[in-house]
Amino acid sequence: MEETQPPEHRGRTRLVVPSRSDVLLRNFTEAIGGPLGARAAPGIVSPGIFTVERVLILLTVLAALAGILVKGYCRVNGWESPTQFYATCYSDFPELFRNRGLAEGTVPILGAGSQFEYPVLIALIAGVTAWLVPGTGISEPRVLAYFDINVALLAAVTVVTVLATARMSSRRPWDAAMVALAPGIVLAGTINWDLWAVALLALGMYFFSRERLVLAGVFIGLGAATKLYPLLVIGAILLLAIRTGRFRPLLVTAGAAAASWLAVNLPFAAANPAGWAYFFQFSVDRDAGYSSPWFAYNLVANRLQWTELSPAAVDLLSPGLFLLSCVAIAAVALTAGRRPRLAQLAFLIVAAFVLTGKVYSPQFVVWLIPLLALARPRWRDFLIWQGIEGLHWAAVWMYLGQVTSAGSSQHNLDMPYYVLAVAAHMAAVGYLMLRVTWDIYNPDYDPIRRHHLDDPQSGPFAGAPDWLRLDLRERSNSVLPWKAGSNA
Repeated sequence: MEETQPPEHRGRTRLVVPSRSDVLLRNFTEAIGGPLGARAAPGIVSPGIFTVERVLILLTVLAALAGILVKGYCRVNGWESPTQFYATCYSDFPELFRNRGLAEGTVPILGAGSQFEYPVLIALIAGVTAWLVPGTGISEPRVLAYFDINVALLAAVTVVTVLATARMSSRRPWDAAMVALAPGIVLAGTINWDLWAVALLALGMYFFSRERLVLAGVFIGLGAATKLYPLLVIGAILLLAIRTGRFRPLLVTAGAAAASWLAVNLPFAAANPAGWAYFFQFSVDRDAGYSSPWFAYNLVANRLQWTELSPAAVDLLSPGLFLLSCVAIAAVALTAGRRPRLAQLAFLIVAAFVLTGKVYSPQFVVWLIPLLALARPRWRDFLIWQGIEGLHWAAVWMYLGQVTSAGSSQHNLDMPYYVLAVAAHMAAVGYLMLRVTWDIYNPDYDPIRRHHLDDPQSGPFAGAPDWLRLDLRERSNSVLPWKAGSNA
């Protein structure tokens, strides 16, 4: 590893160069002359117009264009089943535009009798973007226009995510290139509005890293009003608060998040209580969905004539295993010799939620990409994981073409191969969780701490001594708040 010390020069700090610090990227650069020279000083010497952020924006735009090309068949021929599955260009936007009153100008949830299975900010985004579509009624040009408007906005919020990730990475802004070029975002980013929640969470974590706690909470709350998962990051903040004994950052951030969530939700709840509650009722009542471990198990059980999991059993097992996972993550946070980083804990909690949830839609992969770029920026593991997620993404469409549309058998994927794709996705995410946990217990393997950084995202927890730490091998070495000299 090179560049382990950050030499300062007139207030500037040398940036970590991926071609020097990452073995995989070092090998890739051999075709263009090898890694950046030892005498180069990124971060100290001005790069001219090609700053890191400008290059990242360019990469993000190129990836967004690639994402549009992936949907090319449907943009030309329309979104019809089963061809939209076999052409791997399915998106929720055309389906919802046609069937949720969006084409008629109805704002989901607010419209009389409207039932919309997404949180309120997605409902607002869906309704406002529908107003931007010229013309009236349902037609293929209007469906295409609705898709293109939302894709353009998703490209913009992806740029926000990339820049926020780069700015909270301290000396490692190039780690945000994982987000900019992520195959998972290229393939699945335009399926639904999840990237809005990703961007809001990234902004929340950025402001937290700058100790602007109220703004951090506001954006986390807005993210939770878009997709519930950003709220899980409060759990990571809670663990750091317990570890350090600093509870004010938790209370301020959580309070601001609750206030912003309520500010967005209360008008919808007051205008249409039944429509507002539909999302929550839908989430509770839904059966095990595609690509969840419960759905995959039931497919195998049905084929082998085993006993299938009932909806009631899934309702018990899914949250139960997630809570057990959270207890295990809390144990890691409180027993590691060195305080874990915020991004590491956030990744572990969200990944556990993904693996134990009642459904795993292909676009959920975008939730984890920025968190992994902050938690463990290793390109080899990242690309292997993204490759496996790409196989799962393709397998989902081949399977859906069969079960939902009775498509041509030559394009179908049989159940065992689909289940294997689900198992591979789960194994890949589980492996990343193990690697992040290994880094927590062995900071010398942590790519961030190997460059003499503590925790660029920890904000008010940076440099804080332990208030509570458990040593399971030598209990006398534990740090306890009620133990004399525990904060020494």
